[in-house]
Amino acid sequence: MKKQLDIFEKYFPETTVAYCYELWEKYEFTFKITKPRNSKFGDYVYRQGKGHQISVNGDLNPFAFLVTYIHEVAHLITYKEYGAISNPHGKEWKQNFLRAFSPILLPSFIPEPLLSTLITYLKNPAASTQGNQALVLALRAFDSISYAEGKVLLSSLPTGAAFELQGKIFNKGTLRRTRYLCTDTRGKRFVISSSALVSKI
Repeated sequence: MKKQLDIFEKYFPETTVAYCYELWEKYEFTFKITKPRNSKFGDYVYRQGKGHQISVNGDLNPFAFLVTYIHEVAHLITYKEYGAISNPHGKEWKQNFLRAFSPILLPSFIPEPLLSTLITYLKNPAASTQGNQALVLALRAFDSISYAEGKVLLSSLPTGAAFELQGKIFNKGTLRRTRYLCTDTRGKRFVISSSALVSKI
């Protein structure tokens, strides 16, 4: 148990450690910290014989880690209440996401302006935090990466501009909802979040 508490203290904002640890004790799931995944920040799975499992990317800043963790806990709660449902990010999950977050939606737990942004977001949360520009920017304020280090939002670059992301060169293409269709040097296409931090070339 002490080892698990140490993990919570390492990754979560200090003010939220006790509450997030209580969620882990209450819902009894395997909690894993994973390497960065481009496709997702976290996930929840239930496997017969292995029980409930939640994983969160270990490279997230503490508040992004918190939001992802409670997002996944809400999936677990929804599964316990309804079983597998056709829309995993439907009204049942949205209600549980807000309920799970409600005890710490206070200035003593979460600083402004992130708190106000979160409260607004949780009225109708998206399947991914990346789909909400205001929340992305509010969370990014807690990143160790600085805009002064040459990083810019992909959305700020003109169409056709070249940029570097994770050691690869891309050209910015057209916007598809919240992501841009971009092309790498081999001509392969990728969709990249409009709020991704990239290096302009």
